[in-house]
Amino acid sequence: MYKSLREAALDLEKHGQLIRIKTELDPNLEMAEIHRRVYEAQGPALLFENVKGSNFPALSNLYGTRDRTRFLFRDTLAKVQKIIELKIDPMLALKKPGKYWKSAFTALTALPMKAWNKPVKYGVTSIDKLPLIKSWPMDGGAFVTLPQVFSMPPNDNNIMHSNLGMYRIQLSGNQYELNKEIGLHYQLHRGIGVHHSMHNNSNEPFKVSIFVGGPPSNAFSAIMPLPEGMSELTFAGLLNGRRFRYFKENGYYFSADADFCITGTVVKNKKMPEGPFGDHLGYYSLEHDFPVMQVDKVYHRKDAIWHFTVVNRPPAEDSSFGYLIHELVKDLTPQEFPGLKDLHAVDAAGVHPLLLAVGSERYMPFRERKPEEILTIANRILGTGQTSLAKFLIIVAQEDNPKLDSHDIRAFFQHVLERIDWRRDLHFQTKTTIDTLDYSGSGWNEGSKVIMACCGEKLRELSTELPSGFSLPDGFSEPRFVQPGILAVKTKAYTDEHEATSDIRHLISTLERYEMKQIPLILLVDDSSFTAQTLNNFVWVTFTRSNPSHDLHGVGSFFEHKHWGCTGPLIIDARIKSHHAPALEVDKKTKEAVDKLFASNGELNKLKI
Repeated sequence: MYKSLREAALDLEKHGQLIRIKTELDPNLEMAEIHRRVYEAQGPALLFENVKGSNFPALSNLYGTRDRTRFLFRDTLAKVQKIIELKIDPMLALKKPGKYWKSAFTALTALPMKAWNKPVKYGVTSIDKLPLIKSWPMDGGAFVTLPQVFSMPPNDNNIMHSNLGMYRIQLSGNQYELNKEIGLHYQLHRGIGVHHSMHNNSNEPFKVSIFVGGPPSNAFSAIMPLPEGMSELTFAGLLNGRRFRYFKENGYYFSADADFCITGTVVKNKKMPEGPFGDHLGYYSLEHDFPVMQVDKVYHRKDAIWHFTVVNRPPAEDSSFGYLIHELVKDLTPQEFPGLKDLHAVDAAGVHPLLLAVGSERYMPFRERKPEEILTIANRILGTGQTSLAKFLIIVAQEDNPKLDSHDIRAFFQHVLERIDWRRDLHFQTKTTIDTLDYSGSGWNEGSKVIMACCGEKLRELSTELPSGFSLPDGFSEPRFVQPGILAVKTKAYTDEHEATSDIRHLISTLERYEMKQIPLILLVDDSSFTAQTLNNFVWVTFTRSNPSHDLHGVGSFFEHKHWGCTGPLIIDARIKSHHAPALEVDKKTKEAVDKLFASNGELNKLKI
C-alpha cells in the first residue's frame, strides 16, 4: 500500500531498485536517452533530481522490469487475482471458504472515498515550470507519457460513471499557446471520447482533470482494459490495497494523492494539430487534428515528482503493463472468448499488429480435419474491444499440440508453418479499420486484416537450407534464415506499388523453378541480416511494415470464388514503404552527450551499461 509516488520511490531505493541522478539533465531528449539505455539493460528506476528548466524532480523506469512491477504490487496482486477468480465463479466462495474468506475485505478497498486531506492542492504552478520531457527529435513538443485523464458524463455526479484513461497529452509545441492550451490524443469511440460526444450535445462545459503521479496503481488502472461499466478507480483501490481518494472543487475532480493535477475545459467542436510523437510501434505517429483543452490551473503536492516513461519500439517500460494485465486477466479469457485457450498480443510487434492464439477444434469423425471452430473464435476476437485492432491473427488448434504456448513465439511459428495450407487457411478482411498508430495501411486508420487458421497433421518438414542451385533474380539478394521455414531476402528500396508488383512477379517466376515446400514463408525486407538477427527484429519488421491485402503474395497464387490462396510459399513484402511513418532514431548530439554520463568518469558509470 502506497500513499504517494514518493513512498513507492523510497521503497524501491531501500531495496536497491532505484538510483538518484544528481547531474543537471535536459528534458529535451537527454533524459529519454538515459531512460532507454537503462531500461534496455534492465536497470533500476531513475530519479532525476536536477531537471533543467524545472524545480520538480522526475521519475522513470518505475515499471522497468517484471520483477520490479510485481514488487510494487507484491501485497495485493494475489488478492486481486482471487477477486477475479470469484468474478469468474462466485460459487468458489462456498466451495473453498478458507481460500476466499478475506476477499470480502479486499473488495472494500475498491470503493472510492471522498478525501478531506488534499495533498495535491499544496501549490499552483504552470505548464512551462513542469519537466517538459521530449523523447525523440521529431516529436512535436513535450508530452505527458503516463497521464491519468479523468472525465465524467454531463450532469452526472456519480463517481462510478467516471472514466480514467491514459491518453497522450501534448504540453508544448505546434500551435498550442504555452500555459493556456494543450492537446489531447484520443478517438471518439474511447471512454473519454464517449463523454466528449455527450458533452457536445449538452450545454455543460466539458471539464477534464489530468493527474500525473500518485500511487503506482493509479497509472496502471488508467491503462487496464476493464469490463464495460467497471470504474478504473475501483481497480486502482484494489491494486493499491487502499481506497482511491478524490474530491471535487469548482466543477473539477481531483485525485487527492496525485503529484500533479492539470485542470481545464475541452473546447467543443475544436481540433488542432497534435504530434508527431515517437510511438510504441517503433515509428512516429504523425501530426493529426485532435481535441484541445484550455488550461485552467496546474496543481501539485508539496513533494511532487513528475512521473514519465519513454515510448519507443518494444519491448519498452510499458511492456510490463502488458505482462501484468495478462497475469491478472488470463483466467477471464475463456469467459470473453469461448473456446479460446491462450492469446498473446505480441509486444515486440507493437501489440496490435500481431495476435497469436490457441483455440479448441473438436475432432469430427469421418471428416477432414481443418479449421472450423477456430475460425469462429478468430472472428469473435476481431470483433471485440482492443483485439479488434489486430492486423495479423494467427490461430491454431490446441488438440494438435496441447503443450503449445503462444508466448513461445519461435515454437508457435514452427507449429504453424509445419501445418498451414496456404491454399485454404488465409482469410482476409479488406478496406477495414486498423490501429490509428499503424501507418502500414492504405490510409489513416484504414487497412486490412488476415486470419491465418491452422489445424491438422504436419504437411512438411521445415528447412534452413536453400534448394540446390538456388539463385535470386536481380534486385533480390542476401537470403538469411530467421528460423527453419522462414527466409528473409534483401530487396531494393520500395518505390511504388506498380514497380513492387512487377518485381515480385519476377521473383515468383524464379521461385517456381525450385522445390520450396520446406520454406513456406519468404520475407522481402530492406535488411535481411537485421531481420534474421533476433526474433524481436523478425516480428517487428514483418508485422509493422506490411498491410495484408497489399503486401501478401504467393508462389502459385489463385482466386477461387473470391478466396485467395497460393500453392507455394507465402511472400510478405515487409519493406518500408513510401507512405510509412519514419522509424525512431536517436539524435547524434544527444547520444554523444549521454555517452559522457556512462563514461569512466561519468555519474552513471556505476551502472556498467
